[in-house]
Formats: sequence, C-alpha cells, structure tokens
Amino acid sequence: MQNLPVPLDRRVWLECQALVARGYRVSVICPQGPGDPAFRRLDGVDIHAYAPAPEAAGLVGYAWEFAYSWMRTAALSLRVRRRGRFDVLQACNPPDTYWLLARLWRPFGVRFVFDHHDLGPELLRSRFGEPAGPVRRLEHRALLWLERRSFRAADRVISTNESYRAVAIARGGRRPEDVTVVRSGPDTDRMRPVVPEHPLPPDAIGLVYVGVMGPQDGVDQVLLVVDELVHRRGRTNITAMLLGFGDCLEALRAQCGALGLDAHVTFTGRVDRAQLAEHLSRAHIGLCPDLKTPLNDVSTMNKTMEYMAYALPTVAFDLAETRVSGGDTVLYAPSGDVSAFADHVEALIDDPERRADLGAAARARVRDHLDWRPQAEAYVGVFDDLTGHRRSVPAVPEPAPTTHDAEGRRYVDVDDAAELRRFVVARSAPSAPTDDARARVPT
Repeated sequence: MQNLPVPLDRRVWLECQALVARGYRVSVICPQGPGDPAFRRLDGVDIHAYAPAPEAAGLVGYAWEFAYSWMRTAALSLRVRRRGRFDVLQACNPPDTYWLLARLWRPFGVRFVFDHHDLGPELLRSRFGEPAGPVRRLEHRALLWLERRSFRAADRVISTNESYRAVAIARGGRRPEDVTVVRSGPDTDRMRPVVPEHPLPPDAIGLVYVGVMGPQDGVDQVLLVVDELVHRRGRTNITAMLLGFGDCLEALRAQCGALGLDAHVTFTGRVDRAQLAEHLSRAHIGLCPDLKTPLNDVSTMNKTMEYMAYALPTVAFDLAETRVSGGDTVLYAPSGDVSAFADHVEALIDDPERRADLGAAARARVRDHLDWRPQAEAYVGVFDDLTGHRRSVPAVPEPAPTTHDAEGRRYVDVDDAAELRRFVVARSAPSAPTDDARARVPT
C-alpha cells in the first residue's frame, strides 16, 4: 500500500484478517500514519511501515514520491523475505508502479495479485480535465501504460466492482476468468450502530461525512449545502461532523470560516474505529458529496456502505456505482446541484418516519447484499487457487454473541424492527420514564 497506512485502510485490513483466518502468514508494507511505529504485529499481521514522502506537488513532486515509496517498499520486501519465504505479493494502487517489484520477485516463485483500487487515467481526467496540451497528453499516456503493465504482470486481478472489472478486461486485456470482483462491503456484525456515549441534543440534527478530503472528493460541496441550510433556510439546529483528512483539509477549514460555519461544522481529522462508531451512531443523515467525474461515477464509495451499516439515511449526488450500492435506500441529487441536495436533507429533517424507513432499509440492504463475508470468501479464494492452500474454515469467523462493543457501549438491537426505527429517529438510548409515567404503569 502506498496511499494509506494500515489498518486505517479498512478494505486492506479486512483482507488481511480474512487471510489470517484461513491460515496464511501475512505481512503488510505501507507508509506510517501519525504515531505509528516502524514495525508492529497486530492481530496476527506483521506491519512494516516507512516514513511517507513529503506531500507532492506537480509532475516532478509526484515522480519523486512514487520513486521514494517504491524504493522504501522494495527494501522492506527484502526484510520480509529475511523473516521467511513469501509465495504471493499483492499490490494495491494507486500508483500503478508495483508491477515492477512483482517482476523482480517472480524468478523466486512469487505470484502477483493486483488489487485494483483506483483508475489512474480517470483520476487524472477528473482532477485536471480532458488531456490538452503535450504535457497532459503525455501524463495520460504514461498512466495508461503503467496501468497496462500492472494488468499484464498480474497472475490474478481483484476489482472492487463490475465497472472496474470491465476496465481490466477491455483496457487491460485480461481474460474474464482471471478477474474477480471483491466489493469493499462492511462486516455488518461488527459495523453496526451503538448507543452513543454523547448523543446530540434532542432538537439538533447531525450530518456526517467520512472519508478522504482530496480535490476529487467534493467535500467543499458539504460546506455549500450546510451554508444553504443554515444561512438561507434558517436551519440553525444543524451540526456537521467531517471525519477524515487529506490534501484539501486546510483549504476546507479556511472555506468553512469564510462561510461563517465554524459554529456548525467540526473537522475531526483522523478517527479510529471506536470514534467512527460513535459519530456514525449519533448522526441523523449521511452525506456523499462526490461529484460526477470519470473516476467517481464508476468507483464504489466505501462511506455509502458504512452509512448504511449504521442505519443512516443518506443523500448523495447521482453516480452509477453509488446507485449499485445504495439502491432505493439513498436519496440522489443531480451532480453539483447544491439546492437539490439541500432539498433532500431538509425533507429528511422534517420527516422522521422517512428517516426511519430509509435507515432500516439501508441496514437490511447492506446486511443482505453487501456484507463482507461473501466478499471475503471470493477474495481468499483467489489466493487458494494460486497457492493450492486449502483450509475448511470461514474467511470471517462468526463473532461471539455480545450486546456491547469493546468500549462498553450497548449495541442497538438491529433485529428488533421497532427498536431500530426508534433509534434511527432519536439516535440515542430510550428515554427513561418520568415519575408520573411510572405512577401510571399498572403493577
């Protein structure tokens, strides 16, 4: 991994845990997150981390970042080798550069699995527009060339959705049987609403965004929506929690201040699993502000399924793969139409019953159709096919029944339809009966 540390990258961490459960020895090479050690063993996974390169700017900056990260990764792969033989190397993009490392290890019998996370050429077009001029056209051709190298070097390709699988087959020249779809679905047994320790006041409405804050992620649209609701429609009881970090974080904070929204918007920065559960459990509405671009339209947004796992009604700009995830449990606005987006949010604020309907339906959809368990079996199956390893145990072990999470917060009973609907509206524990109410209860 180059673009995120592990276990912060939820998809990669779930993959690691599935392999460990099936009896594989797993090592990860990735950049260090804030406060991360250079080496640690966590839940059966060896994590080798290197100091990330300085933030890149411009073509020369990106080239240096890629070269630096590649060399640090190659060096750490030698350290992993000294600890014992490895049979399969998996690389996640972006960037599409680790095919060369796979080629260097191939003479030692190492197979290569390409876990296709992003479309580099589409990312360039989404951030800078259609290639115009010799430099942009050269960059676009270079990204297409690197992508082809990744596809052709791979023994097997893992795609995050059917749109990416189509690219692997059509543009990458791969046979359909060599490309396996593994969606980034949540483990809904673990990712489920808890009774929050710090619920919002009864008259407040909480909006939430979780994810990367880069130029292509549309987080500025959240600020425009909140500005519309607060300053033009008088919805002063709104609070918005923006969870995550990225290249645009400081610019977004400045925009927030310029719009006069500091009293309504909070930037949390990086959050851990416990904080994520708290924020998504106490919020009322999830926001997916990703604009329609060549990349976003065909990419699966993990936050959509995370909102669904926490029974959050969600508003999103209308993207092809977001509809695949959300179906009819998400409200969609035309891309970039801030007023229409705000209309949907406002309608949910005013209609608690609709929030309950959508939240319960979203939870049921992600549990029944998007859960990580079947995806984990497909994922580990790729490695079983390559290595001949077989072990008759589930890739995701059944958790022990529990009513509370590791922090002691009570799980909401998602199988109790009435309790789930009540929680989706209130986002808090049931109110204790008053003394007068107690006096009226027959004994």
